[in-house]
This record gives sequence, C-alpha cells and structure tokens, in this order.
Amino acid sequence: MNQTPTRRRRRVPALVAALAAASLLLSGCLYQLIPDEAPRSSASATPDTQGVAAELLPYYGQELTWKDCGGGFDCTTVTAPLDWADPSAGEIDLSVIRHRATGGEAIGSLLTNPGGPGASGVDLIRDSLSFAVGEPLQKSYDVIGFDPRGVGESTAVRCYDAAEMDAYIFDIVPDPRGSAAWTEDLLDAHKRFAEACDANSDGILPYITTENAARDMDLLRAVLGDESLNYLGYSYGTFLGATYAKLYPDKVGRLVLDGAIDPSVTGLDVNITQGIGFESALRAYMAACLDGDDCPFSGTVDDGMADLGTLLASVDRSPLPGSDGRDLGADSLMTAIVAALYSEDSWPYLTMALADALQGNPDTAFQLADFYYARENGTYTDNSTEAFRAYNCMDYPVDSSPEDLAAAQATLAEKAPTVAPYWFGPDPCEVWPYPPTGVREPITAAGAAPIVVVGTTNDPATPYEWAVSLADQLSSGVLITRVGEGHTGYNKGNSCVDRAVEAYLLQGTVPEDGLRCEK
Repeated sequence: MNQTPTRRRRRVPALVAALAAASLLLSGCLYQLIPDEAPRSSASATPDTQGVAAELLPYYGQELTWKDCGGGFDCTTVTAPLDWADPSAGEIDLSVIRHRATGGEAIGSLLTNPGGPGASGVDLIRDSLSFAVGEPLQKSYDVIGFDPRGVGESTAVRCYDAAEMDAYIFDIVPDPRGSAAWTEDLLDAHKRFAEACDANSDGILPYITTENAARDMDLLRAVLGDESLNYLGYSYGTFLGATYAKLYPDKVGRLVLDGAIDPSVTGLDVNITQGIGFESALRAYMAACLDGDDCPFSGTVDDGMADLGTLLASVDRSPLPGSDGRDLGADSLMTAIVAALYSEDSWPYLTMALADALQGNPDTAFQLADFYYARENGTYTDNSTEAFRAYNCMDYPVDSSPEDLAAAQATLAEKAPTVAPYWFGPDPCEVWPYPPTGVREPITAAGAAPIVVVGTTNDPATPYEWAVSLADQLSSGVLITRVGEGHTGYNKGNSCVDRAVEAYLLQGTVPEDGLRCEK
C-alpha cells in the first residue's frame, strides 16, 4: 500500500448503513439532522492576542464573521499566513464550522480533527456530529470543525480531475509485480501525479505540513477567544495535537488523542506496523466470519487466510472486470479489505465483497475501495487523497535504503503473509517536488497540562503500541486502553472509555493512567 499514516477516514460505519439499506455507497455520512434554530448573532469573540508578535497581530487579531450555514451550524473563514516562518509571504484561508453548545453558555470551544491526513473536519462536524462527539460534549462545548490547510474548503491541494484520478488509482500495471519495469511504471505515475499537484495547487505544496497546521490551530484557538486549546483528535489528528503540544505547551488545555500515531517512528516503520496491524485485524475478521452462516471460507482461520491469499493472487494474475469498466486487481481488493477493517461493524460487508469476488463479481469490493478514496458515481467528493500525499511527503523524510526496504519486506512476509505481497511499492514521496521538512522524533511537550491518549488493542490503522509509546513520551501523558477491534476508542460503544474521556473534557478529571476498558 505504501501510504504511510494513518489510512483514511473515520466514516466506515456510514458505509455499513448505506449497504444495509441497499443504497448507493457514499450516499451520505451519519447525518446529524438538527432543526434550524433562531437566527444567530454574527458577533465574534474577543481574540486572544496576549504575547503575540507584532507581525502576527493582523492574523491573531482578526474578528470573525459567522454565517448561518444550515442545520444549526455557523461557518466562517479564518485567514492564516501561508508560511509561518515568513508571515509576509502570502495568505491562505481556513474553513471553520461551529455547532454551538446545546446546553446554553459554552465552557469553551472544542476543536476536532478526524484524521487522514487530509480528512475534512468541516464535513465531520456538519455531516457526522454525533459520530464525532457524544451528546455531553455537544451540550457543554461549542464544537469546532475545520479543514486544515490544503484540505477541503480551505485553500486546497489540487492535482487531477476525476478521470485522471481513476487512471492513477485503479489502472493496473501490466508488468510483473516487483519487477524493474513494474517499479519504473509506478514511479513514473507517481511523478506525473506530483507534477500535477505542483502545477494545480498555486504554490502551497511546500507549506502543507503538520507543523504549519498546528500553528494554524493555535490561530484558531486565539480568534475563537480561548486562552487554551481544548481538542479531540482522531488518528492522524493525534499527531497534529501532539505537535501542537510540542509547539505551545503553555496553551494546552484538555487534549484527548484517540488512535495515536507514534511521532518518533519512521515512515517505513509505520508501513511495517500497519501491515502487521491489518493482518491481525484480518485474522480477527476471519475468525468471526468462520463462526457465521454466510462466510465464503471454511476450516480454520489459517485455512481461511490461505484461501484469501489465493483469491488475492488470482485477481493479481487475472483482474475481475467490473460493471463500470474498471478491472479489480489485487491492489484495489486490498484497499477494499483495509476500508472494511476500520470498524467491526463493517465486517459483514467485507464478507459480501469477498463472496462476490470469489464468484467473479468485483462490484461490492469496488464500493468499499471507492469509499476509501471518497469516490462516488465516478467523481471524487473531496481532495483527501491529494492532501494525504502532500502532508505525508512533507512530514516524513525519505531515508530508507534498499537494505532497509528488503528487511522490512522480510519482516512483513513473516508477520503479515496475507497482506505482504501487496503492501509495499515504490515510495511516491521519492518523486515529490519538494524535500520533506518534518522530523521523526519523540514529543514530550514538557510543561503541558495532562494529555489523554486512547489506544485500542487491535486497532489496525494506528496499532496499540503507538498509543503506549506516545503516552510514555509525553511528559503529562495519560493512557486509556480500549480492549477491542477497530480504529479509535471514544464514542464507539464502550461506556468506560466514553465516561473517562468526557469527565476529562468536561470537568478536567484526569483518568487513572493505564485505565483499561474491557468490552
């Protein structure tokens, strides 16, 4: 897969609902239907400009004009420097959405991030408010979603149109997997994609970094009128939150980082660990499938995994023609599997996709893969794939030697034999037009208030060991463990996790470090 962190979006349960209703994939998210309320004031809070450098005062001092954007939400745009190291170099826009506290006066703003990198925080709150935050948080906080720089409705990375994106993602390289010609063809495709991103993104690519996004988040805190940042970040959003804490430890309020990334591991190590994580989740899925009535596999878990490996190898040799003209190869089938493994609720639909593929019909698998890429009816509903690449190529140094890659492939072949043949390819960041500026190092955030880290024991996308590591790195880290399957832990039906997270965000009650929440 060679995507680095942290796989896609958090909306897989929406797929479950859509498939269960036999409706089109991506027909919507978990929509939170909120009656329109009385007209709202457009007045802005007084910005927090204490200690702000003179060259940044035009940004930190801006007063926001909120507009009713329907469904009980307010929207606004915040102007940020394109380059925080040189605020005179230009500006970008940040799209922001707010759902005001339902209980009356808010205790403050709660910023959120759904992950990615590249997922839209505006969409998360507008379309899936109750999926993002529980009702107690909605009652007491002004819940804030924002599109980070490069993403969605903010000043965005742009690369390909839909037809070009389809060809880039789904076209199958005819050369044998792993051959020199196969590698060259893929690198050429990555290079063309990178060149299109550079040509179509109006000069912003060098500045699409997590450090700049974290500085943007401090700007949002200030213009919202908050003296400290209260934040709930999922998946990649944990790296964004930890980076904020590194840069502004004195501004940390109540931070919850759910589905953590370890900021000290290399991009290659991320890929290895995720591959092993998805193999583990796939084995858990297979065990559940074999216990059910409709499983297309039989025998032991090892038998089922071997048969799945045979299916992957088969479509790698002879792709399955889909009803829309695309051919399903092993890479797209693996993407479909990965998409479904984000949530245990999606496992029945993985069973459908695999059963259909075994019968020569790839359409359900394509629906899962399309969900992963935000593709609907032949178009792409957001720019998450482009932004994902832009952030990762700037955040992760490309420093793996051929020997490192060979060792990684050997490790994955041993520990994740089903996914290993389809996990690694040439690194697309090798041909990105700008050198990375990010570093991989532990984050301690000395002096910050307690930071709560949530990890799920069989999370495939952000494996549990990363949550343990991040909580240990942070000087004030506190670990909550959710025992279970799937990606992230809060608001997933585990009342122990939910109570601990909400008690911290609402009352400041710090959970017991090492709290373990069973099913």
